[in-house]
Amino acid sequence: MLETLTTERGDQVRAAVKRVALAQLESGGPAAVALNAIARELGVSGPALYRYFKNRDALLTALVFDAYEDLAAALEPSTDLESFARAYREWALAQPHRYRLLYSAPWPGYDPHQPSLVAAAKRSMEILVRFVDEERAVTLWSRAHGHVSLEIEGNFASMGLDPEALYAQVIG
Repeated sequence: MLETLTTERGDQVRAAVKRVALAQLESGGPAAVALNAIARELGVSGPALYRYFKNRDALLTALVFDAYEDLAAALEPSTDLESFARAYREWALAQPHRYRLLYSAPWPGYDPHQPSLVAAAKRSMEILVRFVDEERAVTLWSRAHGHVSLEIEGNFASMGLDPEALYAQVIG
């Protein structure tokens, strides 16, 4: 019973830390994620958080893993290429800070090629491969990624272009 309570408490603390870290990420990107600021917001000491995440990179890795899992979950119900592409764009537009965490250049000293992250990233591609062969999947993913990245950074709006109409051409 005590072990269950300890595990539940640890899960609650980890979830709270991630929630605050996501808010920091949204406001300033990976550089804004700070364990000491998270500890202050949660009303605990900085060293207390190290029981749950060994360092900032471990916390960011957990956020990356969660984002890949959430993206794959959003894509999973897709029944065809069009629904896949729509779900991909909707997920990115709803959570641009998490999208950037996955697809922007990694922060200094971070290894985005950790086996668990690579496996998590592959899940989304495996869903796409249900609808097209691997070579076309890579081409479509690249096109969709480029479009969505430009869209979340506001590039189409500044040019007066309709990003939704353009996206239909990208995936067509």
